[in-house]
Amino acid sequence: MGIGDDIIATSMAKGAAARGDLVAFGSGGRIIWGPHSKMIFQNNPNVAAPGQERQATRWVAYHKGSRIYNKAAPDRWVWNYSFSVEPGEIFFGRDELVGWDEKLVILEPNLPGKPNSPNKRWLPGRWAEVADILREEGWKVRQFSYGGPVSVAEGIETRTFRQAAAWLRAARLVILPEGGLHHAAAAVGTPAVVLFGGFAPPSVLGYGEHENLTGGAEVACGSFRTCSHCVAAMARITVDQVVESAERALRWQSTRPTSSRISVSSESSSS
Repeated sequence: MGIGDDIIATSMAKGAAARGDLVAFGSGGRIIWGPHSKMIFQNNPNVAAPGQERQATRWVAYHKGSRIYNKAAPDRWVWNYSFSVEPGEIFFGRDELVGWDEKLVILEPNLPGKPNSPNKRWLPGRWAEVADILREEGWKVRQFSYGGPVSVAEGIETRTFRQAAAWLRAARLVILPEGGLHHAAAAVGTPAVVLFGGFAPPSVLGYGEHENLTGGAEVACGSFRTCSHCVAAMARITVDQVVESAERALRWQSTRPTSSRISVSSESSSS
C-alpha cells in the first residue's frame, strides 16, 4: 500500500468519531497497516491503530492485497470502475501548518522510481515551458526539492510527505502527475491540474474538483511496466492544455476556498 492508498482510506473513515465510531482497516480481526499508514493517519480520530482491534466499531477490508479500487493481474492493474474516490483528510498539528500564499503555484515534475513511472512521466521541457509561462503571468512557481532529476523552479525543501502536504495546502494551485500528491491535494482542498495520461482512470482515481488530463486515452491500461500506450498518451498532453487548465482553475479560485477537509489537531504533531 502506498501513501495515496492511505489517503484514500481516510475518506472511508471520514466523520466516524463524530458518530461514535472507530474504523479499522484490515481483516480477520487484525488491523493491517502499510509502511506509511502511521504518518498519514497521525492525529486522525476516526482510524483505529494496531492494538485497538477491540475498540474498533467498524471494519473495512482495505489493506495490502485488498485495495478495493483495483486488483492485480500478472502484468497490470485491473480497475474497479464501480469505485469512485472521495477526498480524504490529513489532520495537521499546528506546528506543521504553512501559511496560504495566494500567488503560489507548485509543480511536481518528478516521479518515484517505480517500474511504471515512465507511464506517468511528462516531458521535462514541457514542465519548463509551463513554469516559464506561469512566472510570466506573475505566479510564484515552486517545486519540491528532494533530489529529483527534473528542476524547473525554485525548490521547496521538505523532509516528510506531511510537510509536502502542508505546502500543498498553502498553494493556490498545484500541477502534478497522478499519484500520492494528487490525493493529498484533494485531501487539503487545493485545486489541481492532474496529468493522468493512459495509466489510471480519472473516473476511478480522479476528483471532480480537479482538472484531469488523459491525453485522449480511452483506456487506462494500468501496466506495471513501461507501456507505449501510456507514453503516447502523456506525449499528447500539450503545454497549452496544461496552461489553459491551470488558468481555468486559477480563475475559479479567486480566493482560497473554505475546506471541511482541513482539520487541525490541538496538540503538537510530533511523534
